[in-house]
Amino acid sequence: MSRSSAPPRWQDYVQLLKPRVMSLVIFTAITGLICADAGMNPILAAVAIFCIAVGAGASAAFNMWYDADIDAKMRRTRGRPVPAGKVQGADALAMGGVLSLFSVMLLGMTANWLAAGLLAFTIFFYAVVYTMWLKRSTPQNIVIGGLAGALPPVIGWAAATGTTPLNAWLLCAIIFMWTPPHFWALSLYTSEDYQKAGVPMMPVTAGAASTRKQILIYSLLFVPICITPAFTGLGGLTYLAVAGFGGLVFLILAWRVFRSRAGEKAGERNDDGLYDVKAGSKDARNLFAFSILYLTLLFATLLAEHVFDLPAFGALS
Repeated sequence: MSRSSAPPRWQDYVQLLKPRVMSLVIFTAITGLICADAGMNPILAAVAIFCIAVGAGASAAFNMWYDADIDAKMRRTRGRPVPAGKVQGADALAMGGVLSLFSVMLLGMTANWLAAGLLAFTIFFYAVVYTMWLKRSTPQNIVIGGLAGALPPVIGWAAATGTTPLNAWLLCAIIFMWTPPHFWALSLYTSEDYQKAGVPMMPVTAGAASTRKQILIYSLLFVPICITPAFTGLGGLTYLAVAGFGGLVFLILAWRVFRSRAGEKAGERNDDGLYDVKAGSKDARNLFAFSILYLTLLFATLLAEHVFDLPAFGALS
């Protein structure tokens, strides 16, 4: 592990918060808050989203502190502040603790304690259950650990209403079921990294062929869940079209991954970047990239429908 003698910059501490992941958390939390249709005070709503974002950053800081040893062995993560020696592990741990306490307490005092409790649970689940236990012990780490990333829209809904109805949990279910095919597609062309770091990701423990099969199975379960909100009053006609057409594309890409030989060869990935892969893994790369677009479109459509009061389809409630 390399160590730098230069003092940490403020940008290094920002990187501890995993700003890319935080942007997804903010987006899905806003969607949950708006879809609650509660007419929450804009200032309190902004504070709630801020707290959820800070809580996500706290989880990331804990993760970077604990995972510094394996991050240093992986091409995708070795430039992170702790393994690169830009920030001390103790500082990352302290930052995570302070931000956790701050975000949970502020959310409880400005919104409600149900939302604060859910935020505290999410931080604990990601930092302890996923990072310290699941990630290093089971190939189901992404499946179970995905709950942490799926809870922000529920927290946003709870902040607005003090309740967590079925539609809030549908948003959670969409992200939860999206996580395995999304990350397993990535792991098919980064499996050497995980193997080197000793992380039991699915391609490392079960092989590429089994991983491709699991991706297809989860995709077949995922797409119907994405369509369901159109029939519960959460999504409207536009959402149904986006979920249906995008889901069809998702399934086609998942089928191509299943029929491919992605992950079979060592060294499938180039060093040029996350999306620069050799020919054998392009199907996995394409599914990984489209999965991000599809999830974004689903939540953006729901957000637009509730902001502009677009017509519903087949509402049952």
